[in-house]
Amino acid sequence: MAAVMVAEAPVLWRRLLDYLPRGRPVLAALLGRLSDRLTRGRERRARRSSWLLLAPLLSPQLTVPTSGLCSEKSHRFQWIRNFVPEFGVPSSSVKVISSPTEFYKLLKEQIKMAKERVVLASLYLGTGPLEQELVDCIEMTLERSLQESELSSLRVSILLDFTRGSRGQKNSRTMLLPLLKRFPEQVRVSLFHTPNLRGLLRLLVPERFNETIGLQHIKVYLFDDNVILSGANLSDSYFTNRQDRYVFLQNSPEIADFFTELVDAVGDVSLQLQQDNTVKMVDGMVHPYQGDKVAYCEAANRRVMEVINSAKTRQKLLHTQTSHRSHTEGEIPLFADPKVIGDRQPEPDTWIYPLIQMKPFGIQIDEIVTQTLLMEAELGANIYLTTGYFNLTQAYMDLILGTRANYQILLASPEVNGFFEAKGLAGAIPAAYVYIERQFFSEVCSVGQQDRVQLQEYSRSGWTFHAKGNMENSVSSGGEESIPLSDPDFSFALNNKGTREYRSQVQQGG
Repeated sequence: MAAVMVAEAPVLWRRLLDYLPRGRPVLAALLGRLSDRLTRGRERRARRSSWLLLAPLLSPQLTVPTSGLCSEKSHRFQWIRNFVPEFGVPSSSVKVISSPTEFYKLLKEQIKMAKERVVLASLYLGTGPLEQELVDCIEMTLERSLQESELSSLRVSILLDFTRGSRGQKNSRTMLLPLLKRFPEQVRVSLFHTPNLRGLLRLLVPERFNETIGLQHIKVYLFDDNVILSGANLSDSYFTNRQDRYVFLQNSPEIADFFTELVDAVGDVSLQLQQDNTVKMVDGMVHPYQGDKVAYCEAANRRVMEVINSAKTRQKLLHTQTSHRSHTEGEIPLFADPKVIGDRQPEPDTWIYPLIQMKPFGIQIDEIVTQTLLMEAELGANIYLTTGYFNLTQAYMDLILGTRANYQILLASPEVNGFFEAKGLAGAIPAAYVYIERQFFSEVCSVGQQDRVQLQEYSRSGWTFHAKGNMENSVSSGGEESIPLSDPDFSFALNNKGTREYRSQVQQGG
């Protein structure tokens, strides 16, 4: 494994030419025109570079929290609980998983041990032998639960994207049909369909291309009170050689309850897979592409915000009760029974905030919080960003160039991009990202920020790279960190993540 420092801009330009598909003059001409436009734009921006320090104040749609200043006993991320529920956990409950094989092994182990609930939310479920083994684990667990009790309390809820999960003759839906047929009272499969794919557009846009209109991109895997947060899909490459990030939260019932309710809420506004491979909506719910679009989005907003707001209320009440108990109980007596002390739950030292982004539903919490964190970054702070798909919006670019923090950005080299050597037009995607990377690096150099903003590429033979997220190390907070275990691709312009994806991530401070 190696991270290769990106060299000067001309080197990136030569790499772009090397990776362009041969015999595609139209694509080359398009990139040439784009280069001319960006060059002229860079010249204009150079003339206004002195205004970059005002960028954080001028970025559009940025809502600055009113309670950003924290009291002496609080932590610097506490303002985020104005938007979402705040969960406190001991760091001993948090485990970082390092490899795809470890992730896959943990998935199977947790499914086999589940007693009450298995909740899986992903873009899609693959169709190979590893994915079939995962489905078999679910089936065996359901069988065991019925053997132990005829009225089993075990419930399995699976949320996938409709278009991605329906691709091909053998797909996510056909993989899960046996579970639905054998355990109809215990298994629910929900397929989210974007409201933007409708009418003539839905009829004319072919398979695969229709996935660019909008996707369900929440990735959460939970088993009773244990939760895996990741960016990985349920597919063989994510179990073998596609590097992602995975965090395992153990014995975290409040967090597990929240994500169960969130998946249920999105499931309620999704199409329900039936035993004959047809789909239908929950009774009384507006249809995502046959019904009124505005009415559907409003109903979905109410359903999701109901989950967020009720969890906020619960957690605030829990924090109040916990704080009251700590004040009334006082210090532990000198001769207290060690067994009693040992039974106490460890004090939380890690704070978790689930950030939701569903812009078509009017929910932009992830966007607001991420921009605010970047905006408030102070002199000397170190911010680490990583993404497999790098394409900053102008708002994010202005924030990076206009703040005083140090940035280290880890990107996918062309060889570890998931589209490397793909057939057709998709094969040009890695070259496009190199081109975008080169343009951003040129902008960094044009304003003299190359010592503060550094780019690196992840390169590993035989692997692909899918990790996304950011971490902040603050000087004034004594090394306090903010770690979104998330899916912000920082690729809003090309992939339209800001407007067309429905996702959840977690902000962690500790």
